[in-house]
Amino acid sequence: MNKLRIFFVLLAVVGGCLVAKAQEIKEMENNQYCVTSGDMTLVVDASRGGKILSFKYKDQEVLNQGRFPNSFGSTFWTSPQAQWNWPPVPEYDTKPFAAELKDGKLVLTGEKSERFGYRIRKVIHVCQHDGAMVITYSIINESGETRQVAPWEISRVPNGGTLFFEADAVEPANNMKGLTFTFKDGIATYEMDEDKENRKINADGKGWLAFNNGNVLFIKKFQDLQEGQAAPAEAEIQVYANPGKTFVEIEEQGAYTTLEPGASVDWTVRWYAVPAGDAEGNLAKVKEILKGSDNHQHGSH
Repeated sequence: MNKLRIFFVLLAVVGGCLVAKAQEIKEMENNQYCVTSGDMTLVVDASRGGKILSFKYKDQEVLNQGRFPNSFGSTFWTSPQAQWNWPPVPEYDTKPFAAELKDGKLVLTGEKSERFGYRIRKVIHVCQHDGAMVITYSIINESGETRQVAPWEISRVPNGGTLFFEADAVEPANNMKGLTFTFKDGIATYEMDEDKENRKINADGKGWLAFNNGNVLFIKKFQDLQEGQAAPAEAEIQVYANPGKTFVEIEEQGAYTTLEPGASVDWTVRWYAVPAGDAEGNLAKVKEILKGSDNHQHGSH
């Protein structure tokens, strides 16, 4: 198989020295693609819903590697869930996506949903300014009708570690039992635990969340929703804990948007992974990364 590859080098000034950070998007076997940015690697499977199967810092895996459906990797759905209930819509979650490497980006395009008339597109690239993995999701309305919808990213991590984000409260969601969060200085923290029941919460965050698995700090940056922007019964941040010592879903959603026929909505999430430290140090790392990202948000990344 001919390997399609895009390779370039980002030069950054660190301590007065130039440091080269390799960045690469490479086609692998079985319709999978590997995106590299410095010490971060991300693997996407175009044949299985365009899912992100793996996200690593050096050799440390962040995402859950479960064997059962809906237990591994990172995926994308439309919100609110009440529109489709369960299981996830196959054209978004399990059916093949067409993949191409174009202008330094991996472009994944799904099939049109037979039931809803939406088509999902995912564009993944590396930010040349701060090395972030940048994922832009698009929902394209090909239904011929005016529809309301919100974007929704679901990332599954092993149940073991600490999740935190900026919020003063959380509330139980989807008629499930809630999760035990603590709140201090405006930060909501969940020390992952296990239970026999499904548990889920909604929260109004501030455009970021972070997960510490003990070795790696996984940070997501996304749109900070204002009051009334979330889809009905949904929220900017959601956390779902599967029963037992299995996995936890760390989720975020974009604004509930009206789409005319042929219109689309784009929504971007930025992923980072750095070595984890103590609670105070981790929060400082998050703030530093967010500040650096904000400095480049309005340019082409």
